[in-house]
Amino acid sequence: MTIRMELSRILICEMHDLQIIELTELDGDRTFPILIGLAEAEAIKRRFQGMEIKRPLTHELLANVIESFGGVLERVEISDLRDHTFFAELHITTASGEELVIDSRPSDAIALCVEAEVPIFVAEHVLEQAQSDL
Repeated sequence: MTIRMELSRILICEMHDLQIIELTELDGDRTFPILIGLAEAEAIKRRFQGMEIKRPLTHELLANVIESFGGVLERVEISDLRDHTFFAELHITTASGEELVIDSRPSDAIALCVEAEVPIFVAEHVLEQAQSDL
Protein backbone atom coordinates (compact mmCIF):
# COMPACT_ATOMS: atom_id res chain seq x y z
CA MET A 1 0.00 0.00 0.00
CA THR A 2 1.22 3.51 -0.78
CA ILE A 3 0.36 6.78 0.94
CA ARG A 4 -0.03 10.09 -0.93
CA MET A 5 2.40 12.69 0.38
CA GLU A 6 3.27 16.27 -0.40
CA LEU A 7 6.43 18.28 -0.12
CA SER A 8 5.85 20.44 2.94
CA ARG A 9 9.21 22.02 3.65
CA ILE A 10 12.65 22.64 2.18
CA LEU A 11 15.51 23.51 4.52
CA ILE A 12 18.54 24.88 2.73
CA CYS A 13 21.81 25.67 4.44
CA GLU A 14 24.47 26.65 1.94
CA MET A 15 27.17 25.91 4.50
CA HIS A 16 26.50 22.15 4.23
CA ASP A 17 26.42 19.62 1.39
CA LEU A 18 23.18 17.99 2.48
CA GLN A 19 19.82 19.75 2.66
CA ILE A 20 16.51 18.54 4.09
CA ILE A 21 13.11 18.21 2.50
CA GLU A 22 10.12 17.15 4.49
CA LEU A 23 7.22 15.10 3.16
CA THR A 24 3.83 15.23 4.89
CA GLU A 25 0.98 12.76 4.55
CA LEU A 26 -1.74 14.38 2.44
CA ASP A 27 -4.67 12.99 4.44
CA GLY A 28 -2.91 12.57 7.76
CA ASP A 29 -0.28 14.01 10.02
CA ARG A 30 2.77 11.81 9.49
CA THR A 31 5.92 13.51 8.20
CA PHE A 32 9.50 12.55 7.62
CA PRO A 33 12.67 14.21 6.35
CA ILE A 34 14.90 13.18 3.46
CA LEU A 35 18.44 14.47 3.07
CA ILE A 36 19.21 15.72 -0.44
CA GLY A 37 22.00 17.55 -2.21
CA LEU A 38 22.16 21.32 -2.60
CA ALA A 39 21.61 21.21 -6.39
CA GLU A 40 18.37 19.24 -6.02
CA ALA A 41 17.18 21.46 -3.16
CA GLU A 42 17.87 24.59 -5.21
CA ALA A 43 16.03 23.12 -8.24
CA ILE A 44 12.98 22.37 -6.09
CA LYS A 45 13.12 25.79 -4.46
CA ARG A 46 13.36 27.58 -7.84
CA ARG A 47 10.30 25.70 -9.13
CA PHE A 48 8.22 26.63 -6.08
CA GLN A 49 9.29 30.26 -6.34
CA GLY A 50 8.40 30.34 -10.04
CA MET A 51 11.91 31.36 -11.06
CA GLU A 52 12.48 31.02 -14.80
CA ILE A 53 15.79 29.65 -16.06
CA LYS A 54 16.94 30.33 -19.62
CA ARG A 55 18.22 26.81 -20.23
CA PRO A 56 16.81 23.55 -18.85
CA LEU A 57 18.43 22.07 -15.78
CA THR A 58 18.79 18.31 -15.38
CA HIS A 59 15.26 17.77 -14.05
CA GLU A 60 13.68 19.94 -16.75
CA LEU A 61 15.76 18.08 -19.32
CA LEU A 62 14.53 14.70 -18.11
CA ALA A 63 10.90 15.92 -18.08
CA ASN A 64 11.39 17.18 -21.66
CA VAL A 65 12.90 13.85 -22.78
CA ILE A 66 10.03 11.84 -21.27
CA GLU A 67 7.51 14.13 -22.98
CA SER A 68 9.40 14.11 -26.31
CA PHE A 69 9.16 10.31 -26.42
CA GLY A 70 5.42 10.51 -25.82
CA GLY A 71 5.68 9.38 -22.21
CA VAL A 72 3.93 10.73 -19.16
CA LEU A 73 5.39 10.74 -15.66
CA GLU A 74 2.40 9.52 -13.68
CA ARG A 75 3.84 9.53 -10.18
CA VAL A 76 6.90 9.17 -8.00
CA GLU A 77 7.10 6.58 -5.26
CA ILE A 78 9.52 6.39 -2.35
CA SER A 79 9.58 2.61 -2.41
CA ASP A 80 12.13 1.44 0.12
CA LEU A 81 14.40 2.36 3.01
CA ARG A 82 17.49 0.23 3.53
CA ASP A 83 20.51 1.01 5.70
CA HIS A 84 19.28 4.62 6.20
CA THR A 85 19.02 5.12 2.41
CA PHE A 86 15.73 5.89 0.67
CA PHE A 87 14.96 4.42 -2.76
CA ALA A 88 12.51 5.87 -5.26
CA GLU A 89 10.83 4.93 -8.51
CA LEU A 90 9.55 6.93 -11.44
CA HIS A 91 6.28 5.55 -12.82
CA ILE A 92 6.07 6.47 -16.49
CA THR A 93 3.42 5.53 -19.05
CA THR A 94 4.86 5.26 -22.56
CA ALA A 95 3.15 6.38 -25.76
CA SER A 96 2.13 2.73 -26.36
CA GLY A 97 0.53 2.49 -22.90
CA GLU A 98 3.25 0.42 -21.25
CA GLU A 99 4.06 1.32 -17.65
CA LEU A 100 7.75 1.69 -16.90
CA VAL A 101 9.13 1.73 -13.37
CA ILE A 102 12.56 3.36 -13.26
CA ASP A 103 14.90 3.36 -10.27
CA SER A 104 15.82 6.83 -9.03
CA ARG A 105 17.38 8.65 -6.14
CA PRO A 106 14.56 10.24 -4.10
CA SER A 107 16.06 13.70 -4.49
CA ASP A 108 16.03 13.46 -8.29
CA ALA A 109 12.58 11.88 -8.32
CA ILE A 110 11.11 14.60 -6.11
CA ALA A 111 12.76 17.39 -8.11
CA LEU A 112 11.33 15.83 -11.28
CA CYS A 113 7.88 15.40 -9.75
CA VAL A 114 7.86 19.05 -8.68
CA GLU A 115 8.85 20.02 -12.23
CA ALA A 116 6.19 17.78 -13.81
CA GLU A 117 3.58 18.51 -11.12
CA VAL A 118 2.83 14.86 -10.36
CA PRO A 119 1.99 13.21 -7.03
CA ILE A 120 4.45 11.69 -4.57
CA PHE A 121 3.61 8.41 -2.87
CA VAL A 122 5.45 6.59 -0.10
CA ALA A 123 5.20 2.87 0.61
CA GLU A 124 3.53 2.27 3.98
CA HIS A 125 6.47 0.22 5.29
CA VAL A 126 8.86 3.07 4.40
CA LEU A 127 6.71 5.61 6.22
CA GLU A 128 6.46 3.37 9.28
CA GLN A 129 10.20 2.73 9.31
CA ALA A 130 11.02 6.42 8.80
CA GLN A 131 8.70 7.32 11.69
CA SER A 132 10.39 4.80 13.99
CA ASP A 133 13.84 6.17 13.05
CA LEU A 134 12.93 9.74 14.13
